[in-house]
Amino acid sequence: MTHSRRKFIASSVTLAAGATASVASPLAPEKSKYPLVHHVFFWLKNPGSKADRDRIIEGLKTLRKIEAIKDLRIGVVASTEKRDVVDNSWAVSELMFFEDLAGQASYQDHPIHQQFIKDCSHLWDKVIVYDAIDV
Repeated sequence: MTHSRRKFIASSVTLAAGATASVASPLAPEKSKYPLVHHVFFWLKNPGSKADRDRIIEGLKTLRKIEAIKDLRIGVVASTEKRDVVDNSWAVSELMFFEDLAGQASYQDHPIHQQFIKDCSHLWDKVIVYDAIDV
């Protein structure tokens, strides 16, 4: 019994030391599967129109059918703390993730994207796009 307990304690200490070593060692950053980010902000022609905002949101949801888009997030202004560095003048945003530049380029010309522009562009006054790629 004493021998089994010593063996158990010794193996537990060895496991704990190994776990601590792996936690303490720096890990290489994980390479993103979708390194290209396309972030678009929309300002409405009628800023107070919930109907116009909702129509753009519904139009953006149709973009999920485009295979090149690996993830799509749609948002509205959050009620976060007011600070000088926070711009909350926009109404709707879309955040898309792509595998590569070719995927993002194919999205631009995709018929579903073109239909979204045709159906919804009359609702927005301004659009700003930020594209970024992981480093």
